[in-house]
Amino acid sequence: MSNKESTVRTLTVALLVCLVCSVFVAGAAVALRPTQVENRQLDKQRSILAIAGLGQPGMSANQVKALYGERIVARLVDLETGKFTDEFDPQTFDPLVAAKDPALSEALPGSEDIASIKRRERYSTVYMVENDGKLDTLILPIRGYGLWSTLYGFMAVKGDLNTVVGLGFYQHGETPGLGGEVDNPKWRGQWPGKTLYDENGKLSVQIVKGGVDPQSPRAEHQVDALAGATLTSNGVNNLLHFWLGENGFGPFIANLRAGEA
Repeated sequence: MSNKESTVRTLTVALLVCLVCSVFVAGAAVALRPTQVENRQLDKQRSILAIAGLGQPGMSANQVKALYGERIVARLVDLETGKFTDEFDPQTFDPLVAAKDPALSEALPGSEDIASIKRRERYSTVYMVENDGKLDTLILPIRGYGLWSTLYGFMAVKGDLNTVVGLGFYQHGETPGLGGEVDNPKWRGQWPGKTLYDENGKLSVQIVKGGVDPQSPRAEHQVDALAGATLTSNGVNNLLHFWLGENGFGPFIANLRAGEA
């Protein structure tokens, strides 16, 4: 057998092995996709329950699903009108996918894109905890760029639509020990009880470098910046001001407060 024939046969076998492996990998990816989607949904439900102060660590998947279904009400909001809408099913609508669709989103000019998200979806899903038909907690999805990555999370506020219940991020790529300290329970523990708006209704929540002065009249709106992570702290501050402002959920919160959502 010539060297040429040997080389051809070797390449042919290698190609066939690659093709077979590709088929198996593609098949596995397709077969596992429903499980991956379900796991992402489960993680999201855990995050929503945790930020609302519901449930306990270590709950099983079935416990999470049951508690979420019992306590959480998902509603779709039209961010342009600031009102609830039935345009899509809030249980299946994905705002992050919509943000990439020009028909369901809009490009943000640089002057307005303080969260560095480039495009904002027209519709978004909010989550509510109700007691006796009254709003107890409102959970808002938030996102924005830090130092190295986009941070994805939720902010929960009480039924007064001003007092923070909690803030947390379920996905980001910030530097461990620095910007990654957004996950630190101690830092997250500063948020409950803070207020978003001042007595005149102006958005006043702020992350401050150098520590909050407890004697300051603005202390109720302020949280300490992350040590050594100025850009991540600025990113979190910017994304909060975007999503709580006029281009985010600001009009919806105003309508909800006035009973017009």
